Amino acid sequence: MKGQKQSRTDALEKRMAAVTNVLQQLINENNRLSTMVSGHHQVLKQLPGYEDAIAELKKKVAEKPSEGEKAFSYGEASE
Repeated sequence: MKGQKQSRTDALEKRMAAVTNVLQQLINENNRLSTMVSGHHQVLKQLPGYEDAIAELKKKVAEKPSEGEKAFSYGEASE
């Protein structure tokens, strides 16, 4: 009986280690992507016309609600 319990415990520990490794890889990938996006943003801010493009986007957003706002209103689907 102890042998079965031990082997089951070992299998669960291996599965938990595998899940932990996958989660760590996801965290590392998320950090890498965050750094990359931040770098791209810094480069974009240096391009000519950046401020004008941001102002244009802000104007467009103010004029028209987003697709998500049209589809749902306070958690209820609109028709």
